[in-house]
Amino acid sequence: MTAIRWRRERCSSGFALRHNEDRAIGSAIILVFRQDELTGKYEAVRSTLFIIGVALATVGPGARGQQAPQVGCEAAYYRLSDGSGIDIAPSTAGHFRWRRPDGTTGLLSSRGNGVWDSSTGWTERPDGKTVDLSHCANGSIKFNGDHGTRLPFTVASSSFSSDGVQLAGRLILPSGSAHVPVVVLVHGSEDSSALETYALQRMLPAQGVGVFVYDKRGTGKSAGAFTHDIRQLARDAKRALAAAKELAGRRGARFGYYGTSQGGWTAPLAATQTRVDFVIIGYGLAVSPMQEDAEALEQDMIRHGFGQAEIVKAKEVGSAAQAIVRARFREGYESLRAVVGKYEKEPWFPYLHGNVTGFIIKTPEAELRQQGPRLLAGIIPDYDPMPVLTSLRTPQLWILGGEDLEAPLRETYRRLTMLKRSGRPISIKVYPHVEHGLYEFEVRGDKRLSTRQPASLQPLIVAFAKGQKARTIDD
Repeated sequence: MTAIRWRRERCSSGFALRHNEDRAIGSAIILVFRQDELTGKYEAVRSTLFIIGVALATVGPGARGQQAPQVGCEAAYYRLSDGSGIDIAPSTAGHFRWRRPDGTTGLLSSRGNGVWDSSTGWTERPDGKTVDLSHCANGSIKFNGDHGTRLPFTVASSSFSSDGVQLAGRLILPSGSAHVPVVVLVHGSEDSSALETYALQRMLPAQGVGVFVYDKRGTGKSAGAFTHDIRQLARDAKRALAAAKELAGRRGARFGYYGTSQGGWTAPLAATQTRVDFVIIGYGLAVSPMQEDAEALEQDMIRHGFGQAEIVKAKEVGSAAQAIVRARFREGYESLRAVVGKYEKEPWFPYLHGNVTGFIIKTPEAELRQQGPRLLAGIIPDYDPMPVLTSLRTPQLWILGGEDLEAPLRETYRRLTMLKRSGRPISIKVYPHVEHGLYEFEVRGDKRLSTRQPASLQPLIVAFAKGQKARTIDD
């Protein structure tokens, strides 16, 4: 039988499920992923092999499962002797990950005796760099022989209420007494703890910008039920901003949001409900979740060399799949079976993925009825962000990836430029060869392997938060 291996990635509407087909005999392999990054990257931590109803768990790299590396190192930012800096944090399955403000990153694997070897991005290709973490518990490391000292920050924890639910947050400021801008990080659709995984909570303060990070409801240390309800999430973001202002006190010079992916809907909506000085959007959308899916289907066809006739057919399948989402997975299955039966033998059909369509057409009805409402809890399928973006007078910076398969930019870019021409305070930056999460990548077979982020990305965010005009903004 054929086993479908799904790769779950964060995206705007809640999730994207991409698949590769492998041959197996009487088995189905399910890969379990844990999110490691602010940008939504997932790394395999366990594979479960089901054979005739018996589940056998096999642990991922190093046979360490999801345990953090046992070397006494906590997530920290280090100032290197040459004046540059590096963030190092526990990753999955006994690894660490390092990141630098220039966008470079690598996964660290233990060599022993406190020495760790690095591989480029998510490629697993050795890059020749080594990190000595044997003294990290004392605030000292060596990165490629360059000594680093842990950078201290001013940190304050917060527990704040939003619509009767207690949410957990944290304010991180550069040390000292200087006035600084503060960015509230507004999460995407991930269900992991932002307090544990968001590297920008250290990387931006190291560059003079404070950060307030919080676990969205139903994740990490926050109470409540997990949801994709943009209106609820915007109210939560409003309360997070209030908590950030209270904790920052007089040190807070400017306050704003940085919303990524799904946060590209949440942050602008929250900005209409409170006073903010700026809004930054990373790989977000100015279209609805279902429009996002339709654009992704069109992109699937174009990427694989098909024309307008195939695009129309792909969108017909997508419409049937989207109808199931709109019906909260209660109905629409007969219509979907009919349209799939009409087209499933055509040459373009195997390349049909979209955003939610691919997941729906490849998942049995019984599973969709059971799992769909949970996976897309609270989603507003036809949420239209344009009324908010049209009315918002707060300066906005939109940062988009030119090769984003999960959040296609074409219609979003058209709408943003239209708003900009009409006088809205919108700046737009498009990185041409960048995917979802604002990552550059290399192609290996049919897979994209992320390598790094653009060198100008973090300086761009820092400059906009500080109210400066960044040269790299495409105006």
